[in-house]
Amino acid sequence: MNRFFTLILSLFLSVSMYSQINEIGVFVGGSNFVGDVGSTSYIAPNKLALGVLYKWNQTTRLAYRASLMYSKLSANDTESNDISRQLREDRFDTKLTEASVGIEFNFFDFDLYRAGRQFTPYIYTGISYASYEGDLSHNIPIGTRISGIPTSGPMQIQENYSNSSFAIPFNIGVKTTLNSRFILAVEAGARYTFTDDLDSSYPLTYVDMSVSPVTVNNIAFGNINNNDWYLFTGVTLTYTFGQKPCYCAD
Repeated sequence: MNRFFTLILSLFLSVSMYSQINEIGVFVGGSNFVGDVGSTSYIAPNKLALGVLYKWNQTTRLAYRASLMYSKLSANDTESNDISRQLREDRFDTKLTEASVGIEFNFFDFDLYRAGRQFTPYIYTGISYASYEGDLSHNIPIGTRISGIPTSGPMQIQENYSNSSFAIPFNIGVKTTLNSRFILAVEAGARYTFTDDLDSSYPLTYVDMSVSPVTVNNIAFGNINNNDWYLFTGVTLTYTFGQKPCYCAD
């Protein structure tokens, strides 16, 4: 993980030495999770999300972007509109750190040195790498079969877990210049992950201490055919620096 962050930082520092216009700034907003636990609403931030980002504007329409984000993902079945989830009452909390690189495309020309206010909607995509660790509380109802034997009573499993995964980011936003140096943007971004265990729903490890010898079971719940999503919603404020861009063929 540290090598990955070092590689990204070295790459963009070397690029910025020869770039014409750069942006560096911060992200402040919220995060939410969409998966097998909690609410199924796609944009419903419930935890603070913070980040830093860097952009190199190659043209008035195209920029290369790198970011480092930190947030907690939290979900509780009692906040879901799904009756079956409300009855299950699972919950989890996860600390997540994400590094992302990709391309930002402006729908309108966004010339930072043109007189007057600049405005454009934009989209962003690329590749993200997320490291996460958290804890899950999972309730097993009466009659659930574990190792082929139905449970005689309700049980609750507590699990601590940590892992990492790649993800595909999809951001959409609008941005405007505040003056010749600062740019304000509002954006929402979804991450499609390549894992189904951000909430530790698959596989969930259960150690059965009630039998001899003690057995370890892997239990899956929820939809095991759908991977997890998480979202960031908020604002970015960036500061521009570097040489005045030419945006010409040379």
